[in-house]
Amino acid sequence: MKYIMQLKLDDPRIFSNLISIISELVTEVRIKVNKEGMGLVAVDPATVAMVYFHIPAELFSQFNVEKEEVLGVNLDNLKSILRRCGLGSSLIMEKDENLLKISIQDKIRRDFTLALIDIEGEEKEMPEWEFKSVIKMDAQSFVDAIEDCLVVSDACTFIAEPNRFIVEAKGLNSARTEFSSDEVQIFSDSSSARFSLEYLNKFIKGAKISNKVELNFSDNHPMRVNFPAGKIILSFVLAPRIEQED
Repeated sequence: MKYIMQLKLDDPRIFSNLISIISELVTEVRIKVNKEGMGLVAVDPATVAMVYFHIPAELFSQFNVEKEEVLGVNLDNLKSILRRCGLGSSLIMEKDENLLKISIQDKIRRDFTLALIDIEGEEKEMPEWEFKSVIKMDAQSFVDAIEDCLVVSDACTFIAEPNRFIVEAKGLNSARTEFSSDEVQIFSDSSSARFSLEYLNKFIKGAKISNKVELNFSDNHPMRVNFPAGKIILSFVLAPRIEQED
């Protein structure tokens, strides 16, 4: 049988991790597959956060697509199938009308089918902004700073100056981590913005696919968080929390 879309990943772990991370924010998404590769842009139900990923076609060992395909999938269902991939497994995905056929090949071949769904809503695109502050740093250091803030509050403030970057949370208790320009790359004048830790706690799972993170923000403006993983891109956008300080 000839399928209108046939993809193969020899190492599906990073794809499985991407789906797991994104499923923390959204449940039903449109995954687009075209000549350039596979990707999605989705907004969480509260319209507070946006997520984007792209895997270029060259990272697939097999990539046959006749035209752009849109796969409406439930991420929880897809994640459950991808969890069945073991170390050394390869993954084959084929579209057959309203089904996504997924095969896991290791010692034996195991086949699954996932019903594709119609997802209403407008097509989304990742916004292009210029930011006052760009911070490039070790992903684990960022994870630790966010987890420290989670101990004391539900929001944290990012403060960037030319030679330092601060992540702090204040309530009845407080937490603060300060990085110098010796420890992280800082491209900034002075800016400050406050963000929800509930969302940042979901974003930091991007450290599963990358040991680096790039933070882009301005005063009281949506921030963009990028986790670069070679040619794979995972990005988040988060609206600021604009309110009185605790």
